[in-house]
Amino acid sequence: MRISHRKSDRAAATTASNERKGFSVVEVIVAMVLLAIAVSSLAALTYSVSQSAMIATGNAYRNGVLMQEVNRLEMSPYDSVPTGTSTQTVSGPPYPHTTVITVAEPSVNVVKTVKVVITPTQARFKPDTANFIRTNAQTSRLLCTVCPVR
Repeated sequence: MRISHRKSDRAAATTASNERKGFSVVEVIVAMVLLAIAVSSLAALTYSVSQSAMIATGNAYRNGVLMQEVNRLEMSPYDSVPTGTSTQTVSGPPYPHTTVITVAEPSVNVVKTVKVVITPTQARFKPDTANFIRTNAQTSRLLCTVCPVR
């Protein structure tokens, strides 16, 4: 009597072929959903960071323009700063805005109050204001014999 090993080999082969190999469609779909959730939260974070960076850039331009005007008015001689209101509009890049400068002289030839308002053209940026006081420098007249007395 002969014993065949063929049958047992087939049984072993069929049980080995029933073992799982690779991924099922459900696993792939679950992995894609998890990846989509992670990527969408990163996209929202990226959008938020880019908006914050854009606002910070606008604020930096506004502060630069404001300080430029304040420095120009502070460096000018007292008599060269005209009283009244002047408006200047810049429509070109990088920072379109309107500058309004108001100078009042409550005490003639002694004090000038200056107000500088920067209003950006784009509504997403906020306007800013700087107020300061210019005084006419009192020079020493101790050695001057022909200087007029105020």
